[in-house]
Amino acid sequence: MTIESDPSYPAHWEADVVLRDGGTARIRPITTEDAGRLVSFYEQVSDESKYYRFFAPYPRLSDRDVHRFTHHDHVDRVGLAATIGGEFIGTVRYDRIGPDGRPASAPADEAEVAFLVQDAHQGRGVASTLLEHIGAVARERGIRRFAAEVLPANTKMIKVFTDAGYQQKRSFEDGSVHLTLDLEPTAESLAVQRAREQRAEARSVQRLLAPGSVAVVGVSRSGAGVGAAALRNLRDSGFRGHLYAVNEAITRDLLDGVRAYPAVGAIGAPVDLAVIAVPADRVPEAVAACGEHGVQGLVVLSAGYGESGPAGLARQRELVRQVRSYGMRLIGPNAYGVINTAPEVELNASLTPAPMPTRGRIGLFTQSGAIGIALLSALLRRGEGLSSFVSAGNRADVSGNDILQYWYDDEATDVALLYLETLGNPRKFTRLARRTAAVKPVVVAKGGRHSPAGHVVPDTRLPEATVSALLRQAGVIRVDTVTELVDVGLLLAAQPLPAGPRIAILGNSESLGILTYDACLTQGLRPLPPLDLTTAAAPADFRAALTDALRSGDCDAVVVTAIPWVGEDAPADDLAGALREAVAEYPGKPVAVVHVELGELALALSAVRGAPHPAPHSAPHPAPSRSWGPAADPAPPVPAGPLSAAGDSIPSYPAAERAVKAVAEAVRYGQWRRATADDDGRVPEYEDIDEARTADRLAGLLAEVDPGAVLTLTDPDARELLAGYGIRVLPTLPAPSADAAVRAAGVLGYPVALKTTAPHLRHRADLGGVRLDLTNEAELRRSYEELADTLGKPAELQPVVQAMVARGVDTVVRSVIDPAAGAVLSFGLAGVASELLGDTAHRLVPATDRDAAGLIRSIRTAPLLFGWRGSDPVDTPALEELLLRLSRLVDDHPEVIGVSLEPVVVAAEGVSVLSATVRVAHPPARGDLGPRTLPSY
Repeated sequence: MTIESDPSYPAHWEADVVLRDGGTARIRPITTEDAGRLVSFYEQVSDESKYYRFFAPYPRLSDRDVHRFTHHDHVDRVGLAATIGGEFIGTVRYDRIGPDGRPASAPADEAEVAFLVQDAHQGRGVASTLLEHIGAVARERGIRRFAAEVLPANTKMIKVFTDAGYQQKRSFEDGSVHLTLDLEPTAESLAVQRAREQRAEARSVQRLLAPGSVAVVGVSRSGAGVGAAALRNLRDSGFRGHLYAVNEAITRDLLDGVRAYPAVGAIGAPVDLAVIAVPADRVPEAVAACGEHGVQGLVVLSAGYGESGPAGLARQRELVRQVRSYGMRLIGPNAYGVINTAPEVELNASLTPAPMPTRGRIGLFTQSGAIGIALLSALLRRGEGLSSFVSAGNRADVSGNDILQYWYDDEATDVALLYLETLGNPRKFTRLARRTAAVKPVVVAKGGRHSPAGHVVPDTRLPEATVSALLRQAGVIRVDTVTELVDVGLLLAAQPLPAGPRIAILGNSESLGILTYDACLTQGLRPLPPLDLTTAAAPADFRAALTDALRSGDCDAVVVTAIPWVGEDAPADDLAGALREAVAEYPGKPVAVVHVELGELALALSAVRGAPHPAPHSAPHPAPSRSWGPAADPAPPVPAGPLSAAGDSIPSYPAAERAVKAVAEAVRYGQWRRATADDDGRVPEYEDIDEARTADRLAGLLAEVDPGAVLTLTDPDARELLAGYGIRVLPTLPAPSADAAVRAAGVLGYPVALKTTAPHLRHRADLGGVRLDLTNEAELRRSYEELADTLGKPAELQPVVQAMVARGVDTVVRSVIDPAAGAVLSFGLAGVASELLGDTAHRLVPATDRDAAGLIRSIRTAPLLFGWRGSDPVDTPALEELLLRLSRLVDDHPEVIGVSLEPVVVAAEGVSVLSATVRVAHPPARGDLGPRTLPSY
């Protein structure tokens, strides 16, 4: 069924979902064309399940039943089906009912709901997923409650309702359990939904990274080509499971020492993962064979998809549809592959030649194969291993969001490194990154501002600095280059988090120590005077100095600098051993080493770890110092989740700036972690917010607006809409003539302001379009004449009169929907200087009270709000409340796509919004707050 064949068909209800076991299914409305599928589905349901559904033996559906269950108006009667391979595995329907329990239409807001899940698919979370989607559909159609009758013995279905997190009532009537669910989302229902989402998506990735059997499809008999390379890498890296080669022209049992078959279907055993390396035009055939054989996931190495142009992009979209129709997940196409170094798996389903990377604590995700190669090589050169690696190519299905879900509770991964060219679903990414960053570091290097070929996601309009700020709000460590990605990842994987910004510097070169000191100042750290050990220092001297620094209470981290000895042959191993001994004795602080022309030292310091370890400003150049004050008890390590403490590997860097940059990122991340642990903030509730009335008002405003069109509200409509969220905009009265201006001032009361509202003069006080503090009629008439003489006729200027407010600081508050970042709240001071310097701060919506406080303090001109040069501080709590109210409005109502409050005068007491522009449009069909669904790109 399509919109073309049935205009009432709600195509936006269609969704691909991940089930509890990691497999996928498609949810869609049931249509009149589904009669045969429904009958077939019902025949495969057990008699017990049928009894639970109909409260009586019901061996088969009558023609009347089939007609009833396949004919819906998509308003009062709705049916959804979960399908795999086009066949039903579960159904749900609701029928709107009135107070008497009989069929009804709107405005009745209750519906009776019933489920049926095929026995073979029970326990996979089908019913709970269907409940999420049918609940969203019901809310869209004005239904606020579900009623359900369930037999007491049907404990599985009772659990589906009781575990959903909705407010509910439960009673026992006439031998059945009567349940009533309030469909308004609650904090509990949202938490339940997201916990299920995390488990399901993590499980789907785990099935790809830990298969019990792998088949490589497209292995050439000559041993050449991508398929043969992938097979060799799997074999030579010691994959622990069963390995198969597939070549349709095979004539022998073995291919490159691996059992070979002419087709996947000929393999007489289950296949968990298939690596596909055939030309793009043959991939659909391979996918179908894998789907029919029950393969759980695919890695498609084949190119010729979105990166090759429009035809390839269409081929890519069809590939995703085909893969998901069989309940599988896909890495790729155009992928480099996946690696899992777990000793029980040892999977190298990639183009990385054996031996694969050693076991480590870093998880690595890239979209680019070339960048993946560079990162793997860099980590290998510096002695670091990996827990897992995914290079997703065009990222048509599995994305960085899925990998974050997996890493979140993966005990083998302590640090998450991601190279992203696009953010995909940015709102979900920041949500997942924030949660993951609360337990382990998330480091992101983001590629260019524009989407590469093959990645069908919108480009952001935000400046790079703004994107970085939004990522940092979520606790993400944003770096600019892949080199920095490795630098920061090495430090976080090997060392504990610093407790603060105080940095001790020691080494055998005064000049290198001063360079390190300057680099610390540049990064906003608090370096102590460098300790110069002189060029005569021996490894024992380094150890003694490092021990003193680590046990001192005066520093939070240590940077060791080293240059080659002159005329002596001091082995690098000796110095590395000395440093390790000091760190092992006092493991509570991070240590980084800067080496100049000491490559042997870098090698000696990098010891690949095979298992986790116990968690263990502007100033003149300082004079060299020999100590850091009295010794203190060893500081306990800063809590860092599963981060392994320093013990057998100390990160080293060939330049002071790189080492200090890594330390600075660790310091900032540690500060964020501690602040988040103490107070993650909350989205406050305000009793005077009228969410329902605002929703009704928006529906009325958009009733005549075409989909895709944007409506800019009139000033009265904008004021009314904002008032629903407690945001009062000071009224203005039109002044088409001097007499009208005088009458307006009489209504408002003197003193008044006279302002032009013509688009080219709006908010441009610098052009003379605003006259303030007019205290009487004479001043008002004189100002009116001056405006007309200087700027144009009143019809062009569109003057208005507004009452004066208390003096304060003029600010600008905005919220916009960015195509890549989602809803963004912005704040800055009004005026050309702030615009010229780009002094605007941003936070993601919904903003917490902690976000709002940080937002107004993060602009460079923030001191003007807090009594700069003896001025009176303004009412920042009132400003924070305004920001939070606007955030709530935009978050509660996705129809509001843009709000500009300019200027907002923040006085010593209170704030005054003098002007508002509001833009609205029909919202996207589904958002991050809707039911779980996979992106369709």
